[in-house]
Amino acid sequence: LYLSLLKTDIRHRHSRQENIMKHKIFIAFMIFFFLLPIALLSVYTFSQNWPYPMLLPTSLSLHSFDYIISQKYEILASLGSSFLYSVSSVILTLAVTLLPARIFAWRRFRGRIILESLLITPALLPAMLFAMGAHYTFLKAGITDSFAGVVLILTTVSYPYMLRALTAGFIACGEDFAVCSRNLGAGPVRTFISVELPVIFPSIAAGGSIVFLVSFSEYFLVFLIGGGIVPSYSGYLFPFLNSSEHSISSLLTLIFLVIPMILFFSIDILLRLYYRKKYMT
Repeated sequence: LYLSLLKTDIRHRHSRQENIMKHKIFIAFMIFFFLLPIALLSVYTFSQNWPYPMLLPTSLSLHSFDYIISQKYEILASLGSSFLYSVSSVILTLAVTLLPARIFAWRRFRGRIILESLLITPALLPAMLFAMGAHYTFLKAGITDSFAGVVLILTTVSYPYMLRALTAGFIACGEDFAVCSRNLGAGPVRTFISVELPVIFPSIAAGGSIVFLVSFSEYFLVFLIGGGIVPSYSGYLFPFLNSSEHSISSLLTLIFLVIPMILFFSIDILLRLYYRKKYMT
């Protein structure tokens, strides 16, 4: 019996070690394929001439950095505009999806699946079809070529992601805590702030991150509804992607990558501080 238990324990240890090794290989594989494009873009940033089939650039230059410095005001203006309408889209999307997500999570009614399917159609329709239909509607409403029009179209396109995230958050929260809070005398606002919001906050962060990324990286809709009047970083970057200035386009792409990375790290730090303070108190 002892030898049998010993053999079983050894097999379990080998199995755990194999699983750990597989996880490490998978993580290393993912890190490699994530860092490889960044490394390639970094090399392109300093390259002046990189002809095929050379493995390394034949000459190096700081031309891309000189261009970024000379055009810093235009780049900062486009970055600031993209960041502003992306954050505005996140706030507006959160405002219009809180109540529907709450209803879809806690209520069962006839036609619920049909209604939920209709609300996520912007994410399912072909982009060109949705964009042309929305452009005609916005023209009739007189809100094209404006910042408000850009925020509205980005909210319309990206709110299904926030809706699904919030619905999952309210399902995880459950209605029992809200009922207990109301029975103890708390109003709807106090119940939401003190009971529901701490539970769905990670869902808000997840949905808001997706909405921000979709809005920040959107080019066609911003150009179509904004009419070229509302500056965007994607609109500034796109012409360089089709040009021969690979060093400039690479550096602009790396700058484009910095904003989401700062966003993700900031959200992670805020969530850690929020829950650490909450559980400590």
